[in-house]
Amino acid sequence: MTTPVELYRHGLSLLRANDFAAWVELWAQDCAMEFPFAPPGWPKRLDGRKALAEYLSGYPDHIELHDFPDVRFHETTDPTTIIVELRGVGRLVQSDTTYDMNYVHVVTVLDGKITACRDYWNPLGVPDFTGGAR
Repeated sequence: MTTPVELYRHGLSLLRANDFAAWVELWAQDCAMEFPFAPPGWPKRLDGRKALAEYLSGYPDHIELHDFPDVRFHETTDPTTIIVELRGVGRLVQSDTTYDMNYVHVVTVLDGKITACRDYWNPLGVPDFTGGAR
């Protein structure tokens, strides 16, 4: 049985390898990903693996991830849910500038698949990627 921490760590290795297709396969078919701080015009929630894959389809054209140097896992009273604090670093492709973002994820894993994630990141902190609110 894969624990939520093991699955999440594996997902980070796939993102470092720029293997978004394999990363999406870690998610349940009926998963949900939420973005509580999404600016106007951006999705606040994605329902299902297909929606997640479509949302990420252009990601490598915008951000090239290099590493996640600071990752901290926090267990909750629910063994299927973890809280992850992490920092992602890389390069903004269009401007060839540094990408450095802190995240907090609340992740639920059932039957070896990610079923839910709330992604607390600040899209306004990356103006070259977001172009401001869209």
